[in-house]
Amino acid sequence: MSKRRAITPAKRPPPSVNRLLAALPPADYQRIAPTFEHFPLKLKQFLHKPDERLQHVYFLGNGFCSIVTVLSDGSMVEVATVGREGMVGVSVVLDGQPVPAAAMVQGATDVCYRMPAAAFRLEMDRRGPFYKLMTRYSQAYLGVVMQSTACNAVHSIEQRLARWLLMAQDRMASDEFPLTQEFVAMMLGASRSTVTVVAGTLQKAGLITYHRGLIQVLDRMKLESASCECYRTSTDLLNAVTDGQTDRTR
Repeated sequence: MSKRRAITPAKRPPPSVNRLLAALPPADYQRIAPTFEHFPLKLKQFLHKPDERLQHVYFLGNGFCSIVTVLSDGSMVEVATVGREGMVGVSVVLDGQPVPAAAMVQGATDVCYRMPAAAFRLEMDRRGPFYKLMTRYSQAYLGVVMQSTACNAVHSIEQRLARWLLMAQDRMASDEFPLTQEFVAMMLGASRSTVTVVAGTLQKAGLITYHRGLIQVLDRMKLESASCECYRTSTDLLNAVTDGQTDRTR
């Protein structure tokens, strides 16, 4: 019989950990902070699976999760990436009904805070700053999903890989992070051999290095040039949620 992993109550997280939390007025932040649990994220861990009713939402400080659509044959395609700019569990903002998507950890971190869905909904029912902020985020998140859908349909694998690497680098806050070609192929809906060729092209051009499952971004500006418009569009959508409000809790 497997042992359940103990989840310890979180100390009040620093407001700079997550951009949504950082944008809350002090009174609202202090009210919800006691509901958080410290919840470290492990690579390839599922925070929720398709058609599960969400019991928690997650505010990441570092690392990131891929929100993936799971097809009938078990294959997965990424539709959004969530890091410290947002939260995992956006369906709770709406009606909390099960969704045909999964949340899978792709960037491990010790800095993540879990909030019970019931506590989240209670705060939403206040219709205060928390409600307004989470509503804005859910709207931006929907825009990111729509942009990702268009990107997967019309842009080249080279552009999409560059976009994905930029998004991963932003959320890991590091030029180097672990990444397997098998995973990238799964996320981009491409064959592993295709990803191998494209990653090799970016490496020869001096944009990245790839060795034994580690990616290092060497030239950020050139990588942005190699990406499609979707990276900047999605980033701008998410930044607009908290622009001018971050660090109000300090």
